[in-house]
Amino acid sequence: MEDNYKIRVGITHGDINGVGYEVILKTFSDPAMLELCTPIVYGSPKVAAYHRKAMDIQTNFSIVNSAGDAQPDKLSIVNCTEDELKVELSKPAPEAGKAALDALERALQDYREGMIDVLVTAPINKHTIQSESFHFPGHTEYIEERAGEGQKALMILLKNDFRVALVTGHVPVREIAQDITKELIMEKLAIFHRSLKEDFGIDSPRIAVFSLNPHAGDEGLIGTEENEIIIPAMKEMVAKGIQCFGPYPADGFMGSGNYTHFDGILAMYHDQGLAPFKALAMDEGVNYTAGLPIVRTSPAHGTAYDIAGQGVALEDSFRQAIYVAMDVFRHRVVEKEIHAHPLRKQYYEKRDDSDKLKLDTIDDED
Repeated sequence: MEDNYKIRVGITHGDINGVGYEVILKTFSDPAMLELCTPIVYGSPKVAAYHRKAMDIQTNFSIVNSAGDAQPDKLSIVNCTEDELKVELSKPAPEAGKAALDALERALQDYREGMIDVLVTAPINKHTIQSESFHFPGHTEYIEERAGEGQKALMILLKNDFRVALVTGHVPVREIAQDITKELIMEKLAIFHRSLKEDFGIDSPRIAVFSLNPHAGDEGLIGTEENEIIIPAMKEMVAKGIQCFGPYPADGFMGSGNYTHFDGILAMYHDQGLAPFKALAMDEGVNYTAGLPIVRTSPAHGTAYDIAGQGVALEDSFRQAIYVAMDVFRHRVVEKEIHAHPLRKQYYEKRDDSDKLKLDTIDDED
């Protein structure tokens, strides 16, 4: 890849009644963003113009017939929707769900045809987007099926070097324990390890693993999953050369600052990992779908109906999602070059992991 190559960033507009267009337009109101990439929005020029006028955002865009017509130094919009699409700010609507899906399908089609390099998705309403074509809990599962080429996805929430991945994602709480298996933990650890190396350029990643039960099961008093499932899975992965530590009780891990000692944290379920992550990094957090051929990111927030149309939504998370997508794309290019010319990689970063041994047990207030 040439040093001056501008990555083609495909952007889906998400739910038109939420803050998607607001954060997109605010992000590209800064001309410097157009110097970094070629952005192509899949959505509706009319809806974009409506949001721009409603919130007085001074961002220009060009209307193009396809991603191939997008010009450098311009924000381009490919029309993927019906002309008479109605905007009802802050309200869930079937028409908005269909418009979100139409944009997503067109973007993935263009990705398969090589017209965009990465995908950044604005938030959707997971209820209104449901249809015969979309019967998934969210973007991650849909993209895994449509663009995964048989590979498994891993949801990672990140801000700079703070990365939290999930063993189970969008599943009901009552099903979590039965879904946690040794094989699934090993699968997610393998994907996480590979992503940290190939997508983030970390030679020897260190991963902290959360327990499932309070107090890491208290040696079987509060659950046996740690001893019967999690620890055996970790031992097998260590034997394969993957550095993973724990399992650590989740309650005190973030507040104590222990998360700063690791390149990634593997949580057992959605809220166990995402609740503390969003408390610490909501404004600039990024959702990254690891493990797939396609590079896909999104902001860490949702449609934010409560503030839609008020002009107060922060674009920081969306901007960071674009940065992360571009960084991962570049890391993958470099990784491919390294494997093509292995002699060029002449060193490995050496780390002292003695500090990790001190974290094997974490005192709890109980």
